[in-house]
Amino acid sequence: MTVMGTSAVAGMTGIAILGLIVIMIWEVIWKGIGLWHSAQNKQKGWFVAILILNTLGLLPIIYLLWFRHNCENCKIKITPAKNVVKRKATKRRKK
Repeated sequence: MTVMGTSAVAGMTGIAILGLIVIMIWEVIWKGIGLWHSAQNKQKGWFVAILILNTLGLLPIIYLLWFRHNCENCKIKITPAKNVVKRKATKRRKK
């Protein structure tokens, strides 16, 4: 029988605690990456939404995949790979 007032962690098994720690680390990593990119791109709405909402990393992932590129005054510019200019290989002269 449990006594009222005991901590919630005391009744959890080791696997549940480990799972909770993994989820917390996952959330912090994705939230940090999303916050950093939204701050660098001066997207205040996304920054506030990612900061306040706890979505197990889903909101930062959605932002990073689809909405990070839709910024006109962004500091970080993403160039698609198809626009990369390839340099012609030149032979070096041996001396």
